Amino acid sequence: MKVNNLPTKIGICLVVVCSLLLYSCNKTFDSEQELMTYVLDESNGYVQHKTVNGVDFTLMYRPIDLLVQQELDDNTSKESIMALREKFKSHIYFNLSISKNNKELLSAVPKNENEFGAMVNQLSFEMDERVHLFTKSKDTIEMTDFIYPRMYGMSRSTNMMFIFPRDKKQLAEAYLNFTVEDLGLRTGEVKFKINTSLIKEAPRLSFKEHKK
Repeated sequence: MKVNNLPTKIGICLVVVCSLLLYSCNKTFDSEQELMTYVLDESNGYVQHKTVNGVDFTLMYRPIDLLVQQELDDNTSKESIMALREKFKSHIYFNLSISKNNKELLSAVPKNENEFGAMVNQLSFEMDERVHLFTKSKDTIEMTDFIYPRMYGMSRSTNMMFIFPRDKKQLAEAYLNFTVEDLGLRTGEVKFKINTSLIKEAPRLSFKEHKK
């Protein structure tokens, strides 16, 4: 007796259609510059600014393809692009910039050598204790790593990248909270609310211009 496999076929078709619809939500750009222009447009939600007690904070969600682009070498085959996307897809990435008087913190805040050393130590080794990411239901997402490149006064802001694990369950919530504790700047806790749909529908690069 033959078994009618129509329900199975319908189920497969629905999965494929849903996958295509999900992919179509991701805007695709031909160049890194175009993608960055889109991300840096505050109306799109990927960048948020706050100024507290004269200190400027800028938080940006960094789409995975910007990291892929950064690591691409002469081998720009589809395989290498897919491998890099696979490398980065298990985490979410945020860039945080902080400045005072249009200067990086080490240039604007410390009043003496001791304060300078304390701030260097805080920025270099303690930001995993100062920056937090948690869900709407207050579940904490433990930080994987953070990167703080010293600019030695050559930048107008202190720039850091924060890396967190990507969890489907946590991203199913409406938003995430990204908070920065007071770093001795008299700002109190600074909080950013991040719509999770922006992360799930992050813009991509076509990489067409990189094909051999």
